[in-house]
Amino acid sequence: MSEAERGVRVTTAGGVARVVLCRPEKRNAFDDQVIARLGEVIGALSSDHSVRVIVLEGEGKVFSAGADLDWMRRMVTADRESNVADALRLADLYEALHCAPQAVVAKVHGAALGGGAGLVAAADIAVAAEGTVLGFTEARLGILPSVISPYVVMKIGPGHARRFFVTGERMDAVEAFRIGLVHHVVAGDALEEAVQRVCFEVLQCGPQAVAHCKELVEDVVGGLAMAGALEDGFDNVKAYTATRIAEARVSAEGQEGLKAFLEKRRPRWAQ
Repeated sequence: MSEAERGVRVTTAGGVARVVLCRPEKRNAFDDQVIARLGEVIGALSSDHSVRVIVLEGEGKVFSAGADLDWMRRMVTADRESNVADALRLADLYEALHCAPQAVVAKVHGAALGGGAGLVAAADIAVAAEGTVLGFTEARLGILPSVISPYVVMKIGPGHARRFFVTGERMDAVEAFRIGLVHHVVAGDALEEAVQRVCFEVLQCGPQAVAHCKELVEDVVGGLAMAGALEDGFDNVKAYTATRIAEARVSAEGQEGLKAFLEKRRPRWAQ
């Protein structure tokens, strides 16, 4: 089965991997096969040290309309155990995307609904075209945006999450920017250029530093920093964060970055 048949296409160049949802006839909706393929792709890219940015995008008129209707029909008739297993596979995908050591950029256009909006929330940076429609529409189907909720709440906070979860209403890109779901809103014909600018900025940073920055935010926002600090013998979060920066300064990447700055040259990793 080809990549296109499984709904995901991957190309890599200059440290940037382009992961394209390529089911335009289905509005890039995902089913169990797409979830499995996308999980495989993200897993492989996460361990590829030559890849420093992952751009997630959709082919055709929309980014992703969420769940495929045929897949939803199968889940309606499946038993509870099968539904739990299916949901866990989807949860694994969002976790892999969110925890990838590379910066993950969502290139969003047309529409990102339900699970498609969840992909936007799980990404580190989201760039949206003007006129894009986003929404967490699950409640209108009598279900809930459960597996994407950790990433949505982290991104937009509980207040906005409650509003959009319980109404299922759609928002435009400007509103998504206002609440923090997306970070840049640009004209449709400027979307690719804007994504390239974001990729360029990431490529000026140390790849290990990028991965560690993501971990740091996860620890602090998730309240895990204190637990990790105590397990490692530290008294408090202050000691934990001070140790993290000290370790970065003495690392090979940190030494190169600091020396390059002092010597007024570009570090070796900068592209």
